[in-house]
Amino acid sequence: MSEIHEDYIIEIENVSKTFTGGVEAVRGFSAKIRRQEVVVIMGPSGSGKSTLLRCINGLETAESGAIVVDGIRLDGDKRRRLEIRKEVGMVFQSFNLFPHLTVLENVNLAQRRVRKKNKASATERSLELLQMVGIADKANSYPAQLSGGQQQRVAIARALALAPKVMLFDEPTSALDPEMINEVLDVMKKLARSGMTMVVVTHEMGFAREVSDWVIFMDDGQIVETGAPESIFARPQEERTRRFLNQIL
Repeated sequence: MSEIHEDYIIEIENVSKTFTGGVEAVRGFSAKIRRQEVVVIMGPSGSGKSTLLRCINGLETAESGAIVVDGIRLDGDKRRRLEIRKEVGMVFQSFNLFPHLTVLENVNLAQRRVRKKNKASATERSLELLQMVGIADKANSYPAQLSGGQQQRVAIARALALAPKVMLFDEPTSALDPEMINEVLDVMKKLARSGMTMVVVTHEMGFAREVSDWVIFMDDGQIVETGAPESIFARPQEERTRRFLNQIL
């Protein structure tokens, strides 16, 4: 990769990822994301969107190309991958909460283990975050006692508890009942307005139009088209983008 630029918090250059069996999930992907930008990645199932996010936070290792997050270059060094994960929060489709821990304990856990906070300090921060996502009254509940939308908001609070510089969202509303989707999207909108850098894989086009600074459309592991949301949705340049949008809008 060429010289690192401080303007960009994420730099991805010609990244490719192939899985066992020769499945090329990501092919020659390049993008630069500025601090406080919200980028939405959309595309059909199997287009490489989730794999790309997992490469950005070090859960997957790209075979070729380069990824730099906040000046830290991702490579084979395990210590760097762990350092990246301290700075990059990720919210998955499934909530991945520990069922035997209360909501408060779930949000406290990483602060205690990763940031080495004492219990009082972690609890204070956790309660602030639970208030922010609108479920402070559920602090002493267990995940099984919550709706899907509430569990996903706990997952967001847990990811924010480490004070990440970037938040990645991998289809965070896809496992939710329709009536619960907006309560999660509202939290994400609030987060975007606060200046958090966000990369969001989603099919929620209303969210993309309202919140994103720019949109990436992927298919077959590659970028097909990028642009401002008003341009992509109103005047897509590529036939593949038009076909996709016609199916979901």
